[in-house]
Amino acid sequence: MFSNTQHYRYLAITCHLLLLSLVGLWQFVLRPEPVYSTAFIVLIYIVPLLLPLPGMLKGKPYTHAWASFIVLFYILHGLTIMYAEFHEWLYASLELILATGMFVGCTVYARKRGKELGQGLQKLKTVMDEEKQRFEGQ
Repeated sequence: MFSNTQHYRYLAITCHLLLLSLVGLWQFVLRPEPVYSTAFIVLIYIVPLLLPLPGMLKGKPYTHAWASFIVLFYILHGLTIMYAEFHEWLYASLELILATGMFVGCTVYARKRGKELGQGLQKLKTVMDEEKQRFEGQ
């Protein structure tokens, strides 16, 4: 059916889409009064999640790799809100769970798919041996 690699891709995409939905609902609907302007919310909370979406839907491992760095902001945001604003603890917990799921899915998919495509990183010893051969051979 699906390879183990594809499970991580679907985890990443599912958590990504749910996180995007949660952030939008939280900032525009679930908050009693807006804390920031609409433009600020869209620019800071929504746009970063939209940037990697096309590449993730196409299954590009490189996009999954850099999307895992973007999602770290949402992990930090969730932890900060859980600590600072207890009345929004539930939303922050959901954000933290979804962001963590996306992070795990993105990083593992990028690593496994990169290896499948032969794009994995070489071991440092191999690189050092090749460099030594190249410079000593001259």
